Amino acid sequence: MTSLKSVFEAVRAASRKLNLLDEATINSVLRAVADEAEAQSGYILAENTRDLMKMDKNNPKYDRLMLTEQRLADIVADMRRVAELPSPLGKVLSETTRPNGMTITKVSVPFGVIGIIYEARPNVSFDVFSLCLKSGNACILKGGSDAACSNTAIINVINKVLIKFGIDSNTVYLLPNDREATMQLLTAVDYVDLIIPRGSKGLIEYVRDNARVPVIETGAGICHTYFESSGDVKKGAAIINNAKTRRVSVCNALDCLVIDSSRLADLPELCAPLEKNRVIIYADPAAYSALQGKYPAELLQPADEESFGTEFLDYKMAIKTVAGIDEALEHICRYSSRHSESIVSENDAAMQRFCKEVDAACVYTNVSTAFTDGGQFGFGAEIGISTQKLHARGPMALPEITTYKYIIQGDGQTR
Repeated sequence: MTSLKSVFEAVRAASRKLNLLDEATINSVLRAVADEAEAQSGYILAENTRDLMKMDKNNPKYDRLMLTEQRLADIVADMRRVAELPSPLGKVLSETTRPNGMTITKVSVPFGVIGIIYEARPNVSFDVFSLCLKSGNACILKGGSDAACSNTAIINVINKVLIKFGIDSNTVYLLPNDREATMQLLTAVDYVDLIIPRGSKGLIEYVRDNARVPVIETGAGICHTYFESSGDVKKGAAIINNAKTRRVSVCNALDCLVIDSSRLADLPELCAPLEKNRVIIYADPAAYSALQGKYPAELLQPADEESFGTEFLDYKMAIKTVAGIDEALEHICRYSSRHSESIVSENDAAMQRFCKEVDAACVYTNVSTAFTDGGQFGFGAEIGISTQKLHARGPMALPEITTYKYIIQGDGQTR
């Protein structure tokens, strides 16, 4: 493959031009892209269908890949919400005046060029573009081959609007669908300021192990819900069902129900709503005994060690029985991906302890993990869910894709 150096140089040059755009123009571009996406919905959905035809419907990625009229409408709504958000740029984060009269101001600024590596998630193309433009960043997209037609269509729609506004179309650039392009992006230290991978554990590890450009990990979501001894069954059943079945292919979906042994008699009622969606349960011996004869036999299987710590991305869920909160916290600590964890409880002390001790980006009490989402947090959209602790953690939106610089003003001071 030929060198992508000229591409990276062009995107870098485009990123500098973004500094000259005012907020009103950026918002107008975002609204125009939303309008064009609506107008071109037939084209986008047709190209998405071409991608879907090449994928097995039983592949967990199929649901992530699929665009529908409603999903496209939601994406368009997100872009319009981003346009309404206040700009994250030029904010004075702190200001001090030194004894010599020198003023030091800390101001929010763009990173510059952000590279996004993602798999079969064409919605990411729109989300990343809208958040990057709003925050003054150019972006280089490296989508998976599974979504090649969808991503190309989306970038064509975006570029049409950028050109109409006289904005460099290299503000967003879609790389070829091959591993060599990925490697060049990961090592483009003179041109790319930040890499954000979105996808499977394997993708995250590959990026982390091979990147020379700084990386923010948006890791896999191995999510637990702990039904504590005082938990309310009605709340618990609704939370478990929503977290597991709302959309199984997303990173905030529930993978493991942890249940207090004193509440095993309630397990059939907690799991009853899952039957409608034919959720396969991998239950440890105690949970298996509690469900046997009360949950469809063809959907109930014994758990093994691989059942825990697995991101299923499917209508599958593990169940672990524990003797109290100590064991629950130990299990979650061992298998969590530090993404989203929830407790169902009516005990204030238990909930407080859970929130203090669970090491995850998002910790819930009596709430479904399905809410780990930039839109649900009021951020307009998201560029990913960070599971690391440096710079950004949890849903990342506009503030997380800016950095800062110091502006020092004086009147001839010397040292």
